[in-house]
Amino acid sequence: MLRFLLVLILVICFRQSGALETIAKQGILYDYESQSIIFEKNADELMSPSSMSKIMTIYYVFKKINDGELKLSDQFTVSKKAWKKGGSKMFLNVNTKVSVEDLIRGIIVQSGNDACIAIAEGISGSEKLFAEELNFLGKEIGLKNSNFTNSTGWPDPEHLTTINDLLTLTIRTIEDFPELYHYYSEKEFTYGNIKQLNRNPMLFGDLNADGLKTGHTSLGGYGLVASVKKNNRRLILILNGLEKNKDRSKESERLVKIGFNQFKPINIFSKNEKILDLQVWGGKKDSIGIYSKDQISLTIPNRLKRNLTYSIKSYSPLIAPIKKDQKVAELIIKKNNDDILKKFELYSMSEVEKMTFLSKVFYNFKYLLLGDSIFKVK
Repeated sequence: MLRFLLVLILVICFRQSGALETIAKQGILYDYESQSIIFEKNADELMSPSSMSKIMTIYYVFKKINDGELKLSDQFTVSKKAWKKGGSKMFLNVNTKVSVEDLIRGIIVQSGNDACIAIAEGISGSEKLFAEELNFLGKEIGLKNSNFTNSTGWPDPEHLTTINDLLTLTIRTIEDFPELYHYYSEKEFTYGNIKQLNRNPMLFGDLNADGLKTGHTSLGGYGLVASVKKNNRRLILILNGLEKNKDRSKESERLVKIGFNQFKPINIFSKNEKILDLQVWGGKKDSIGIYSKDQISLTIPNRLKRNLTYSIKSYSPLIAPIKKDQKVAELIIKKNNDDILKKFELYSMSEVEKMTFLSKVFYNFKYLLLGDSIFKVK
């Protein structure tokens, strides 16, 4: 049974500024450095992602390049299917050869459906097989509720994802392909003497956006996946289900500004930092240091006055033997109303061997005689 060994109080001062709202049907605002959700709305609701699902198509292309299976200079032939595809276009000509790099720009900057199909057929032989491979890769990288039926985001009742899955995909794109991610920040691309501007409105403001992708279909409405980096802090905003293009522009700018101006990240414990010692029963050492493999932090409104508590839970008592890097406890951050904000797994910093039989007899005698508590925390 889990018992609380230690409760620490973290007092953070800020003033209530009101809950964030949005007219979007689905949305999330995420602080990348503290790995904290500032705001979310219907984040697990299935939705039509439209061209935002092209981020998955590009992820697959980036992975092929990163794995050495594809080069930017490789060329694919444009099929009649790709050439005829409607919607947003790169304006490819049938039977021409196009480099992978141009297709990447055609997909990211121009949102070209023709470019998506050309690259899907070039990699997998057909768009249908490519979509099946996207689904397999999606599960591999942690997408939980996504199903891709095409490479473009073309309206299909079965082509679905969630805001949370798009967030996972965005984080993986940024972290897995730092040398290729820069394509998402390009503001324009010219192909065949046709210049098109990136449809991402965030790239043309003063917020230092560096990606990623917009989308619009009758099924999903207007959507946006945006990443904004300012003063070594990155916010990721994802919206969908907006009725108008101008609503997308206004809402994205408004929410990002609120995220930077009214919320701030708080670092509680650094990655690999010793948090405290926990008592160990039946070991050659009577205590063990614990730490987190991740930075323990969260993002909070910087004007709200509220007490947050964080508690450390451990199986009680900790019984030797204990291996180094063994999960031994959990740190839980809560609001005053006991709502859980975040959880972090805690690990042993060293190994604790089981004590010998004679040592155990002595220890038990000492415990019975002197009443030492095995729950004592140093």
